[in-house]
Amino acid sequence: MTKYPSIPTYHALGDKGALLEQTVNFDGEVILTEKVDGTNSRIILLPDGNFVLGSREELLFAKGDLIGNPALGIVDALKKIADSLPQSQNGIAVTYLELYGGKITGASKQYTSQQTVGWRLFDVAVLTDIETLFAQPIKQLAAWRDRGGQVFLDEMQLTQASKEYGFALTPRIATVTSLPVTIQETHEFLKTMLPQTNVALDVGARGQAEGIVARTTSRSAMPAAVRGATIAKLRFEDYERHSKRRG
Repeated sequence: MTKYPSIPTYHALGDKGALLEQTVNFDGEVILTEKVDGTNSRIILLPDGNFVLGSREELLFAKGDLIGNPALGIVDALKKIADSLPQSQNGIAVTYLELYGGKITGASKQYTSQQTVGWRLFDVAVLTDIETLFAQPIKQLAAWRDRGGQVFLDEMQLTQASKEYGFALTPRIATVTSLPVTIQETHEFLKTMLPQTNVALDVGARGQAEGIVARTTSRSAMPAAVRGATIAKLRFEDYERHSKRRG
């Protein structure tokens, strides 16, 4: 129910990770944010004041637990912070954070030379009608999520939530009305828009960015499938691999 849905690549992936010319179609203004190479973490805030911590795939810790799952350092990094957050006033609120640095991924050295750990807020979902959702079979819930059933805050609401929670957002790079179409143009666009990371944790960080997440501004109190909201990722790795394959 609270797992973050997969983000498609802007250019479709073909065999063995090759990029295809087919792109995700955006309609209207598009917000470009930095994609941070860390681990997807979630803080699930419940109406009774309790909380649950999780990675993208697993639930790791609940408020009051004596023993938590130490996977990826999520519980150690976020437990005290989660305990200080305001309880959800309307259903279940899920804050999605990118936990990065430390020894979390192979790209951690791009952000820190001292194994410092940081986190950035990249989305918040609000789930209401909880009784109905809990009554659904797991497979049906997964299909509901993958069809865009979760309701995410729009950009203005997300900015306000970041202030209330005390979380810095993933860096906002630009707002554009269109994206490049060809693979080569998009690769050049990436290099121009994000020459280095904006979230280095110390001066010794190597500084290479992972890429950009592009999303429409039309995120409101309706499921994504209803309102036509769109999101896609543009990673340097994908375009560099494609370029090498083409010689």
